[in-house]
Amino acid sequence: MSRACELTGKAVLTGNNVSHANNKTRRRFLPNLVNVTLMSEALNQNVRLRISANALRSVEHRGGLDAFLVKADISELSQRARLLKKQIAKKLTEEVAA
Repeated sequence: MSRACELTGKAVLTGNNVSHANNKTRRRFLPNLVNVTLMSEALNQNVRLRISANALRSVEHRGGLDAFLVKADISELSQRARLLKKQIAKKLTEEVAA
């Protein structure tokens, strides 16, 4: 399992620990990933995702998982999230046509 957010693409960054004596050692900045279950209103099902805490705030701010995925850029999404986005878009177009 990669250490990357499935919705925003936020992943591990690298940098240096710098001591008082100016010694530099490599370190990793890990994203704050949490396992969450989000409800998709369009698909009427629960979806388990591993996303960053920042992404969870963004999902809530945009009004839910469906609204977030409709606006999201495909290049940042994981394979599972891309599949969800397609399913949601298909369901929404079917509802508009009906």
